Amino acid sequence: MTVSHPAPPTSDDDWWRSAVVYQVYVRSFADSNGDGVGDLQGIRERLPYLRDLGVDALWLTPFYTSPMIDGGYDVADYRDVDPMFGTLADFDAMITDAHALGLRIIVDLVPNHTSSAHPWFQAALAAGPGSPERARYLFAEGTGEDGELPPNDWESIFGGPAWTRIADGQWYLHLFDPAQPDLDWRHPEVRAEFEGVLRFWLDRGVDGFRIDVAHGMIKAEGLPDVGFNSMTTGQRQAELLGKGRLPYFDQDEVHDIYRAWRPILDSYPGGRMAVAEAWAETPQRLARYIGPDELHQAFSFDFLDATWSADSFRKVIDTALAESTIVGAPTTWVLSNHDKQRHVTRYGDGAEGLRRARAATLLMLALPGCAYIYQGEELGLPEVLDLPDDLRQDPAFLRTGESRDGCRVPIPWSGELAPYGFGPAGSELSWLPAPATWRALSVAAQAGVPGSTLELYRTALRIRRDHPALAADAGGVTWLEAGPGVLAFSRAAGDTVLTCVVNISGAPALIDGYGAPIAASEPLTGQGSGHRLPVDAAAWFERR
Repeated sequence: MTVSHPAPPTSDDDWWRSAVVYQVYVRSFADSNGDGVGDLQGIRERLPYLRDLGVDALWLTPFYTSPMIDGGYDVADYRDVDPMFGTLADFDAMITDAHALGLRIIVDLVPNHTSSAHPWFQAALAAGPGSPERARYLFAEGTGEDGELPPNDWESIFGGPAWTRIADGQWYLHLFDPAQPDLDWRHPEVRAEFEGVLRFWLDRGVDGFRIDVAHGMIKAEGLPDVGFNSMTTGQRQAELLGKGRLPYFDQDEVHDIYRAWRPILDSYPGGRMAVAEAWAETPQRLARYIGPDELHQAFSFDFLDATWSADSFRKVIDTALAESTIVGAPTTWVLSNHDKQRHVTRYGDGAEGLRRARAATLLMLALPGCAYIYQGEELGLPEVLDLPDDLRQDPAFLRTGESRDGCRVPIPWSGELAPYGFGPAGSELSWLPAPATWRALSVAAQAGVPGSTLELYRTALRIRRDHPALAADAGGVTWLEAGPGVLAFSRAAGDTVLTCVVNISGAPALIDGYGAPIAASEPLTGQGSGHRLPVDAAAWFERR
């Protein structure tokens, strides 16, 4: 049974063009029952915090029924909530409260593969070669004298072959873990099933979807070899957020899927949207996922991958804005997510990394388009690099030694001891341990403290929401000359101009002529008629 809900909290169908979306990694956000795992009720209880932070929407990582081999990205039932996270009633209550607070809900959709525990795959294993049940997935005969070798040289993103052989001799494709068999998206039953899944969650009131591996559902006809792999050359074919041109990624036919999905989204009121997690060889190919007949957004991972240099950021921003103009859709900016090392650590870790991360936040939030914030970045959390190996749960870890667990440690809310209020009072459990240094980074430790990272985010998000020069219909980016290693651009609405300046030069920079400062990642000092901007800092200036 489905439940209908009122339309989202505003009639603005284009809300997603300038929204700030907060990514909730459900297992690590808030635990309501003390079992050490975050859940939907925990999110519901913390919704006022997110409203007060100033975000517009929440993106929830998968909470569906799952064996949790890959943190829920191995889905066994797309129309139900895993008991670890609660019930469908919990979801309905959460989304109702979110809408009442003016927050929208985006849910993760995982269409490239199912869990090996999904009823379809279990039926495929039982039915045997050549059966209609197997036709929903990508089963193939092996090579070699007796079919003992994989059908081709494709590799898993998590390391090792992308094929697993079963007892009757056939092989099945899994671009990720063996517990995540790839679906055959040329099969009409697969397409019909996911159109039904879309409608199921739209009927429950969700405002959008983040499409996992949006570029991966179609594989090249004939499953041709790549021509190299790590076994033969030591060079991996693909990695998370990679850009290689491969026969199992970014095939032209994938766009037919999204052209079928867009009318479904458009048939619901309130501006329902979809954003692609797509890895493409060029920005031009990535732009093909966006348009009035396909998806609304695609993540700009080039911004996440930019190095800490003015040239790197300038190049990425110019390219993204140029492509945005071509497709007529906003750019989507992101600095961290659940698959990549937190940007505090990427930018140098420690005090230096935090300074740079705070500056990058002001840069991102001043740009036109939509911004995605990963939970805990508003607290300045670094990557946890020293998790014990026996506690890591990322399936890639056993294959490659690389782990994403360090960015998934539960966020600290309050208190002197771990897990810092992650669960109810007296709870000592969290599925991954938080370090002792996070005591000073908790929400309670930073709330109301001038200059804290949390208050910087609150201030920047309030200005972004209210300032006319940062509105969706405000002017674009105008670059300004500000000296070597200093990025400066302005945006305008009528006579009101906001200028963002980021100092990546290695020495303090004198900033003058842009008006009064209204936000800064580090304290400014006056110098004559201007201000001295410290190294690795950013500031917003306003002139009316």
